[in-house]
Amino acid sequence: MRAQPKYQLPKMSQTVWRLYGIIQTLILALITAGIIFLAVKYEWSQWIIWITVGIVVLSIILSIVIFPSVRWKIWRYEVREQEIEIQSGLFVVKRTLIPMVRVQHVDTEQGPILKKYNLANISISSAATVHTIPMLLTEDADMLRTKISELARVAEEDV
Repeated sequence: MRAQPKYQLPKMSQTVWRLYGIIQTLILALITAGIIFLAVKYEWSQWIIWITVGIVVLSIILSIVIFPSVRWKIWRYEVREQEIEIQSGLFVVKRTLIPMVRVQHVDTEQGPILKKYNLANISISSAATVHTIPMLLTEDADMLRTKISELARVAEEDV
């Protein structure tokens, strides 16, 4: 098997994934609060309360503490002259090769949270799918977008 792609996401991406986990957990906690309110008001069984609280605690442990670190360790990418390789996953590691001749266009995206941390996502569109390299430093994302665009143009001319 080929060696892993050599570039890793910035360490700051863990912080952003944790922030996403906090937002997700807060939404889940609000839903849980509503369920607990209904359970107390209508005298539902106590196990409903314990299960919903357990789900929130599990969400805190997984989406804020464990998953961001695991994602960061697994996520890698590399742009070569003929292809782009992306390695991603959480439980199952997925490696994708995108031939340069298939690249149609490249975009950078930056929402308010990514902007606060000076990060951006790159979206690489091919004929059938869109592949994303998340949470690169904004300057690196711009340079990588330009590089991929140039390599895709050269690959297209060679065909």
